[in-house]
Amino acid sequence: MPQRTALVVGGTSGIGLASARLLHTRGATVHVAGRSKSRLDNLAATDPDLIGHQADAGHPDELNALADAIGTIDWLVVSHSGGDGVGPVADLDLATLRRAFDAKFWGHIATIQAALPHLASDGSITLISAISARAAMPGTAGLAAINGAIEALVKPLAVELAPIRVNAVSPGLVDTPWWSGMPEEAKRDYFAQAAAALPTRRIATAEDIAEVVVLAATNANTTGTIIETDGGARLVSLS
Repeated sequence: MPQRTALVVGGTSGIGLASARLLHTRGATVHVAGRSKSRLDNLAATDPDLIGHQADAGHPDELNALADAIGTIDWLVVSHSGGDGVGPVADLDLATLRRAFDAKFWGHIATIQAALPHLASDGSITLISAISARAAMPGTAGLAAINGAIEALVKPLAVELAPIRVNAVSPGLVDTPWWSGMPEEAKRDYFAQAAAALPTRRIATAEDIAEVVVLAATNANTTGTIIETDGGARLVSLS
C-alpha cells in the first residue's frame, strides 16, 4: 500500500494528538495543525516524526494555505475542542455560546472546506463530537447543541462527498486537558464518582478514543456513521 498522508486539525493535545501518534504508527505521514505556538513547540520536541503547522480554524485562509502546502490528504481528522457552553440554559451567556459555535462547529466546516479539494477519492473525514449530543445531561444543552450540529453533518456529507468517507467519533468522559480548568482534587473526585456509575467502571484515556478515530479514518467500509465510545455514559445518569 502506498504511504498515506493524514492531517489532524486540533492535534496538539488530547484526542487529536493521540490520534496523530497512532496514525503515524500505522505508517502515515502525519501533519498536525494547531493554534498554539507553545504547544507546537512542545510537539516538535516530543514527537519529531509529526509535522506541525500553526493554523487557526477561525481564519480559513490559513487552513487553505496549509492544505495547499500539504497536497493530497488521505485521512482528515477534525479535533477542534471547546469547553464553553456549559451550564443551565437559563444562565447561558449567548455571546459565549456563539463563540463556542464559532470555535467548534464553524471550525469543523471551515476545515472541511479547506481540505476538500485535496482529499483523495478514497480518503476520509473523521469528525470529533461528544456524547453530550445524545446523553440528556442537565447543564449541557449548549454543548449538546454544538456537538449535535457536528453530528448532523455526517450522513448528508457521506452521501454528498462519496466515495470520500465521512464519520464522527462521539466520546464520553475522557481524561484530557479539556478538564484543566477544574481544580485537580475536584476533578479526581468527579472522575471517581463518574467511573463508579459507568458500565465500564473507568474514565477513558485519549488513547482509547484514538483507536476508534483511526478505525473510522482508515476502514474502507465505514461511512455515514457516528461511533459512540463513551464507556456506556449514555446508558446511565452521571448528574
